[in-house]
Amino acid sequence: MARVTVLYFASLRDAARVSSEAIESDAADLRALYESLRVRHGFVLPTDRLRVATDGAFARWDDGLREGSEIAFIPPVSGG
Repeated sequence: MARVTVLYFASLRDAARVSSEAIESDAADLRALYESLRVRHGFVLPTDRLRVATDGAFARWDDGLREGSEIAFIPPVSGG
């Protein structure tokens, strides 16, 4: 079990109705964490449409969770 802070941006922030939250998770990796949050918050974007970062550096979806980490799920951003 790891306690982490999750940051949400753009459409994910809108769906979760928060920009961040502290959670405890026993997810095996970042993909499993996102999938559990996807169900909880109703996110529509699959992992292949997102980037993930841990403690300010881009990460791989199969990276494990580390106690105290800050995890950011970053959706594609459209510009004008």
